[in-house]
Amino acid sequence: MAARAARQAWRRGGVAPLAGARVRSAEDWWWDQLAPSGSGCHLLQSDSMLLVLPGPGPARTRTKRRAARRAQRQPHPGPRAAAAKPKATSWPEPAPAPEQGPDAGWGDRIPLEILVQIFGLLVAVDGPMPFLGRAARVCRRWQEAASQPALWRSVTLSPPLASRPAKGGVKAEKKLLASLEWLMPNRFSQLQRLTLIHWKSQLVGESCPQLTFLKLSDCHGVTTDALVMLAKACRQLHSLDLQHSMVESTAVVSFLEEAGPRMRKLWLTYSSQTTAILGALLSSCCPQLQVLEVSTGINRNSIPLQLPVEALQKGCPQLQVLRLLNLTWLPKPSGRGVALGPGFPSLEELCLASSTCNFVSNEVLGRLLHGSPNLRLLDLRGCARITPAGLHNLPCQELEQLHLGLYGMSDRLTLAKEGSPLLTQKWYHTLRELDLSGQGFSEKDLEQALTAFSGTSGGSHPALCSLNLRGTRVTPSTVSSVVSSCRGLLYLNLESCRCLPRGLKRAYRGLEEVQWCLEQLLTTPPSPH
Repeated sequence: MAARAARQAWRRGGVAPLAGARVRSAEDWWWDQLAPSGSGCHLLQSDSMLLVLPGPGPARTRTKRRAARRAQRQPHPGPRAAAAKPKATSWPEPAPAPEQGPDAGWGDRIPLEILVQIFGLLVAVDGPMPFLGRAARVCRRWQEAASQPALWRSVTLSPPLASRPAKGGVKAEKKLLASLEWLMPNRFSQLQRLTLIHWKSQLVGESCPQLTFLKLSDCHGVTTDALVMLAKACRQLHSLDLQHSMVESTAVVSFLEEAGPRMRKLWLTYSSQTTAILGALLSSCCPQLQVLEVSTGINRNSIPLQLPVEALQKGCPQLQVLRLLNLTWLPKPSGRGVALGPGFPSLEELCLASSTCNFVSNEVLGRLLHGSPNLRLLDLRGCARITPAGLHNLPCQELEQLHLGLYGMSDRLTLAKEGSPLLTQKWYHTLRELDLSGQGFSEKDLEQALTAFSGTSGGSHPALCSLNLRGTRVTPSTVSSVVSSCRGLLYLNLESCRCLPRGLKRAYRGLEEVQWCLEQLLTTPPSPH
């Protein structure tokens, strides 16, 4: 009770605590925990966070800060109390600390180079807009960092969607165009990649001397003059993506005639005007073209594409990637006694994947790949006419990815029941991905094919990391053997495999799941399918 009364009296009258007692606030406790004396760090308090920074702290010491807090807690005595209080010994007061100006904040203390690197990480994920525009409003240092042209090398511009109200959409589009007029001379000097979505206005050009890649997605009304002007202004432009855009073939042909000698990559959506664009390629207007992709749009075109294989080999001799995705196409007949074309000596990837049956046969595949010894990826999903014997005759010896899956169409076709060992015996030492989904090979044939991965020479493990056996007749012993031999297998698809035990017919992703599947196969007794 006496101690409680003493504390109440001290609070009412401002009596000093006993000698030796130390009153610590919560702030002092946190300060000692985060930046104790001798640690070489100090605390900096901002609006919404407390930072621990290396180096000496500000001139104001903890003792002065605590003394100021005690002075604020000490009640001011009245005039009578001041007169009655005995005069104490006068100690010399310390010199007042020099007043410091307002703290500019931790943002100004970060070096500009570090700030640019931080901004670069954010821009790499979300792009420069709208982040850099907002960051430039924080302070002068952030504005200087956000204005670095190196952060504006890849930009995506999309005006308001057409579904918005017409009045508001037009106003927002005018605002975007006004911003673009300022951005082009001030930020786009090092722009390399530009994507325009739903764009109906003129294209950028003169302010982007280093532009190398242009993508027009769902763009309409692009004129011939706009594309030709772009080709003349951007002398380093070598990649054009026109997929899912309505661009007249005359505009594209005019662009290729101007920029053709330096073109490296071209993406197209198949339409009735694609034939005219391919005609320009066949006439050798793009002799340095390395990537050509033609795919179908949302509205599938029922008219087959007729492709002169030998003429394309002469017109684009440097082609490295050829993708004809989900297309119904026919190779132009070569005629009897006609010699094969020069081939694609630099071709590394050929993708002829389709969701429906197509006309690709062993003879067509031979015409395409007879001169391609460096092929690394071959995607023939949906090409049911291709046989293992036709693949075995290809000149490529170091194939890394082979996709032969038949999805949703194997029930309507008569599939080969043998021949899969011809594939693995030829490429077992280089294959990293193998897709045999939906193929009709027998149990014994698959066992002989996958046994090739367990007989590697020199004690080295196979490179196989992805194996898709969905819907095949693979047996548990065959799966156990290939998983045990391929230590780096990260993906294994056993869905709808009728010869496997129940509970194991699923896809396995990651090393742990694949090893779990192996343990289950080794410990689970055989059961009826």
